Amino acid sequence: MKNNFKDLEKFWVGKKVFLTGHTGFKGSWFSIFLNLLGAKVTGYSLKPKAKENLFNLAKLNKELETSIIGDVRDYNKLKTSILKASPDFIVHMAAQSLVRESYVSPRYTYEVNTLGTINILNILNELDFIKYGLIITTDKVYLNNNKKNFFKENDLLGGNDPYSNSKSCAELAVNCYNNSYFKEKKIFVVTARSGNVIGGGDFSKDRILPDYFQSFLKNKKLILRSPNSIRPWQHVIDPLYGYLLLLMKLYKKKLTSNAFNFGPNKSNNKSVKSIIKLINKNFNNSVKIIKKTNNFKNYSESKILMLNSYKSKKILNWQTKYSIEKSIELTSFWFKEFLQKKSILKITQKQILNYFN
Repeated sequence: MKNNFKDLEKFWVGKKVFLTGHTGFKGSWFSIFLNLLGAKVTGYSLKPKAKENLFNLAKLNKELETSIIGDVRDYNKLKTSILKASPDFIVHMAAQSLVRESYVSPRYTYEVNTLGTINILNILNELDFIKYGLIITTDKVYLNNNKKNFFKENDLLGGNDPYSNSKSCAELAVNCYNNSYFKEKKIFVVTARSGNVIGGGDFSKDRILPDYFQSFLKNKKLILRSPNSIRPWQHVIDPLYGYLLLLMKLYKKKLTSNAFNFGPNKSNNKSVKSIIKLINKNFNNSVKIIKKTNNFKNYSESKILMLNSYKSKKILNWQTKYSIEKSIELTSFWFKEFLQKKSILKITQKQILNYFN
């Protein structure tokens, strides 16, 4: 890892970042990360959905420069907020991020994930003075045939479920705006596609670790719909560090490449079932698993999903630092500290700082 914390700090101190989705799991971690580096973060997001959430537990509304509760579908409020913040960078994380929820609310999913992204792009085009943007999508944007191959950035986009498809549409919109408007105006916007992130502070429903901890705390059996599905697991700090490097490279070198994968090493590609075994080991526990069929007749989710991140390694000198065992260990430790009512902000900050030691 070439960059140490001081190197990052030299670049980010005083930089203004407009971050959508700052109240979410990844958004909260990124807010804490940027804040540690001395960046001035303006967050724009809906209120956290979960009763317990990292944003409120870490009291981030007091830590950030500005925290705005707003919907990315509200074009006028979004534009006014960006104009007032006058940021150096826009990072767009706000999303409806659950596959199952996308089947329940497909229209809402497209409005947030596709039209919300188009709102960001159009505002960048209209304002013209913000030159750097990062749109966070997902590893699920690829047309997946469930064969054991690693997807590269230039592979075909697709998506059979509304979530994946809406994110693929967002990718196409970025490509369109880059070619139709941004090249001429020298505005640089890229997308980042990362794997299944895990870490302390994720309390969302229908995600494996939050579901596990709910089962653990309530002494209930864990319901899994695809226990044998293989996913590219990684600790949340790994891709966030990649996003920072990508934004720095964008600022210094004016990248023309549109998309970057941030996936883990091959050894981190594990089945859902094997992840549960690892967590049980960390908690000296044995949460029982129940396999349950999905309620949706045409429910479709990839059985195998893996990313090729050679491009990020070559251009950004980035690669996953933590093994899946270390990622599970850190996540388990975070939740143990949470259960003991330790300072959530300090726990999270310490794990970020330790990443560079």
